Amino acid sequence: MTEHHIKIQQEFADAIISGEKTFEIRMNDRGYQKGDLIRFQVMDGYFSNTFHPLNDKVYEITYVLSGWGLCEGYVGLAIKEKRYDS
Repeated sequence: MTEHHIKIQQEFADAIISGEKTFEIRMNDRGYQKGDLIRFQVMDGYFSNTFHPLNDKVYEITYVLSGWGLCEGYVGLAIKEKRYDS
């Protein structure tokens, strides 16, 4: 299992937090696999990090889709928030 730290624009981060967006489309330059974890860094503009509740959460990749209408080298990642039991 790998933990990926990836940047995301604020508008997409808002959609993940609200539950509207449960996927990511990404270039597969990291070899994403089911079970890998993602920590997002929300960006305000192209270069500026910003405070956002998504920054404190961890998401698990539950499914990886390649091909099937995606550009070569890209994948669709189904994600869900990782919950840690106390």
